[in-house]
Amino acid sequence: MPELPEPPADAAPHHAASVIIGRFQPFHVGHAAALRRALEVAPLCVVVLGSAYQARTPKNPFTWLERAEMIRLGLPEADRARVRFLPMRDYYDEARWIGAVRRGVAALLAAEQVDTAEGVALVGSMQDPTHAYLSGFHGWTLLRFSHGSRADAAALRDAYFGGAARDLDATLAALVDHAPAATLGFLRAWAALPEFAALADEWRMLKADRDAWRAAPYPPVFVTVDAVVRCAGHVLLVRRGRAPGRGLWAVPGGFIEQRETVYQSAVRELVEETQLALLELTLRRCLRAVAVFDHPDRSTRGRTITHAHFFDLGDLDLPEVHGGDDAAAAEWVPIERLGELEDRFLDDHFHMLDHFFGLTGP
Repeated sequence: MPELPEPPADAAPHHAASVIIGRFQPFHVGHAAALRRALEVAPLCVVVLGSAYQARTPKNPFTWLERAEMIRLGLPEADRARVRFLPMRDYYDEARWIGAVRRGVAALLAAEQVDTAEGVALVGSMQDPTHAYLSGFHGWTLLRFSHGSRADAAALRDAYFGGAARDLDATLAALVDHAPAATLGFLRAWAALPEFAALADEWRMLKADRDAWRAAPYPPVFVTVDAVVRCAGHVLLVRRGRAPGRGLWAVPGGFIEQRETVYQSAVRELVEETQLALLELTLRRCLRAVAVFDHPDRSTRGRTITHAHFFDLGDLDLPEVHGGDDAAAAEWVPIERLGELEDRFLDDHFHMLDHFFGLTGP
C-alpha cells in the first residue's frame, strides 16, 4: 500500500487522523475551511458523508459519490491523496449512528494501516444545536472550529433550485462568495441533468406548502400513519404517484383524519392505496406492534410524526393488491430485496422497515 504524502511542514500535525462529518449538500466555503483545518492537524482526513443512501430530494439532491467528487475537485492536487470518504446512512437514532460512524472510521483507518496511538481529531462547529452530536464521540479530540462564513447549504439549495432554471449564470454568479469554484462548476454541469428539473419542480411544490402555512401562529406539526404489512416473506409497498417522492417506494400511509384514531386511519390508508381486501377483524388480529417515528428531519414536508402499524399475515398466499388513491402501484416485495432498494425509498421509510425487519444489522 503506498504511503501517504507528507503534509506541509508548517502544518505541524499532531493526530494520527482527523475526521469531519457533514452532508455537504452542496460543499460550500465553510466546509472547505473546516477541511483545510482537518488537514492541518493530521496527515489523513476521513470525510464522513451523511445521508449517503437516501433517494434524491431537494434536501439531498446529490449522491454520496457526487459529493465526494465535488469535494475532491475542490482540493489542491497534493491534498487529494490525504482524504478518504466514508459514506454513512441516516439511522434517525443518534446513539446507533455514532456507533456506526466510529466503526466505519476504525475500519477505514485499519485498512490504511494508520496507527491511531496519537489519537483522532474531530473537527466541527458547535454553532447551533444540530451539531450537538459532535460531543458524543468520546475518545476523539473535538477541535471546535468556526469558519466565519455566512455560507449555508440550505440557502444554497434554495437559490439553486429556485433560480437556476430561470437564469443559471446569474444564480451561480450570486453564489460565488459562498461556494468553491469546483462546486459552482459541478452545479453548472448538474443543472443539465434530468434530475435537476424533477427536483426543482418538487422544491417549488414544497415551498408552496411551507408558504401556505406561513401565517399560522405556530409552525405546523403533521400527524400521519403508515402500515407495514408482512406476508410470506414479502412486505406490501406502494410506488408514489405524486410529489413529494413521485416514483419512490413507500409503505402505505397518509394523514390522519379528524374523527379517526391512528389505527382507523392506518387501515383506511392501507385499503385506499393497495385495495387489500381483508376483513377488518383479520387485520386487527394480525396487528403485532405500533411504533412512533418522530425524528425532526424524517420528512421533506416538515415536522411530521407518524405511527407505523405492523401487521403480520403469516404464510398465507399473497393477497391481490392494486395501486389506488395517490399510489401509482402496489406490490408485494420480497423482504430479502429491500437492501438493494434502500436509495429508492421515500423519506425514512427504509428505516421504518429496518426497525421491524432488522435489515442493516446493529
